[in-house]
Amino acid sequence: MKTMTDNQIIQDSKQQCKLRGIDPEQPPVFANRLSAEQLKKQLSKYREVIEVIDFFVHKFLSSITGTPILVAISDDKGYLLAFQGDPSIIDTIRQIGLGEGALMNEDVGTNSIDLCLRHKRPFQLVGQDHYQQILHRMACCTAPILKEDSQILGTISFMADIDVTHPHLLPLLCTMADSIERELLLRQSNAQLELLNQMLLETNYLGVIITDEHGKIADINENGMNMLEIEQTRYYDIIGSSVFELTEIGHYFERTLMLNDQCTGLELTLERHGSIQHFMMDVVPAFDSGGKLSRVIGSLRNITEMKRTEEVLRNTEKLVFAGQLAMSIAHEIRNPLTTVKGMLQLSNKDGKLPHYDLIMSEVERMNLIVSEFLILGKPQAVHFKNERCSAILQEMLGIFAIQVRMNNITVTRDFQEDLEIKCDRNQIKQVFLNILKNAMEALPFGGDIMITLAVEDGFQTITIADNGEGMSEEVLLKIGEPFHTTRFNGNGLGMMIVKKIVSAHKGHITIKSEIGQGTAVKIFLPA
Repeated sequence: MKTMTDNQIIQDSKQQCKLRGIDPEQPPVFANRLSAEQLKKQLSKYREVIEVIDFFVHKFLSSITGTPILVAISDDKGYLLAFQGDPSIIDTIRQIGLGEGALMNEDVGTNSIDLCLRHKRPFQLVGQDHYQQILHRMACCTAPILKEDSQILGTISFMADIDVTHPHLLPLLCTMADSIERELLLRQSNAQLELLNQMLLETNYLGVIITDEHGKIADINENGMNMLEIEQTRYYDIIGSSVFELTEIGHYFERTLMLNDQCTGLELTLERHGSIQHFMMDVVPAFDSGGKLSRVIGSLRNITEMKRTEEVLRNTEKLVFAGQLAMSIAHEIRNPLTTVKGMLQLSNKDGKLPHYDLIMSEVERMNLIVSEFLILGKPQAVHFKNERCSAILQEMLGIFAIQVRMNNITVTRDFQEDLEIKCDRNQIKQVFLNILKNAMEALPFGGDIMITLAVEDGFQTITIADNGEGMSEEVLLKIGEPFHTTRFNGNGLGMMIVKKIVSAHKGHITIKSEIGQGTAVKIFLPA
């Protein structure tokens, strides 16, 4: 039984039809239609929706064989897209002009599709609820099909002769609409997972292992098989097997599967081809729209080169620190040592100081040790040759290539003018190494580094700019001071070395930075 609200809505619609001058004794007139091209586009847009509806409609119609019923599908505006069901009813509605592409709004008379779309809920019209007399022998009901955000995607309708209409026809239609919505959401979720899987599997530096909710391997890419030393010919043997059988990584997947917990930033050290390789591993769960675990995704990154680069940098900084410390200690000892030596010589003017020769011998030995400390702190011998900065930069960028890709950093080169400079190649490499390292550390979540070569006032300029965290004016003023650093494990010697090397090459450096905007280091070297 219809509620008064439904009855009132139907009566209001019929009154509007009367005011518009629609003749109830005449068949509906479908003036608004999609063109053939427009209908083709809508059918393409709703292809998956129609496919899902067809599946449920086929099951429904097969359960009521012999009952004349029509199923109609419309888009979110009320344009009819497709029909299924009893051929005799389909022929009948086509005779009155109702076909694919027709717009079901109030202009064609009171109808359930229009009322459903306007009031955003299921509607049923039986017999004289229709405005046109030609439809008084029909029962029509329509239910909306909703998207994930509760907006209407389209409608599904039943149309049958009033004599065979069942009172549960509308509830049955609503149940079918709910099933269609769930299937569409599931397909959307699966499509998103499939897209994510494909993107991960096609990465050229990640090894990816994907399992189902039971730990069975659903897919693994070529990089993953290489990193785990699995022959490519065994791909189909691996698919469907348990990830726990991969002893090097299986327990991390087990933890994620059992606790729904993610394991990120795990460092693995494995022996590969007779050498030690370092890997970074992440294992994360993936859930469907209902919050149920559907996939576990593991990724492996080879960070061996990055580790080696870090080790080189650490050793370089240690040597520099040792040299600076040695020089500081040597200077502090040499000053009082000089005073002691002078006072001993003064006290032995008349040659009567006991054990003078022994004391002076020991003082000279101390002086020799101090001199060795000073030699340790002095720069190495330099060898100046004509070089091009572009070649040195390319070499340094090759060292950082893997780290750049892994940290989602984009490096852009703009080599406008590349002149020869007279320099010590190794020392200039150290300059670029330190500045590029600083730029990457300023981009912990990825970003851009721009490297520009140009010429200004007879100087070859090399600008390395990042769009990272930036620095305050207070920090900028202290750049290059020993032990002044913003890094947790830094010692502040890196930029001191850079400035010292550039100064030895008769050049200079400018640094511009702004918090939240990034930093630009500009090196001037005589061309």
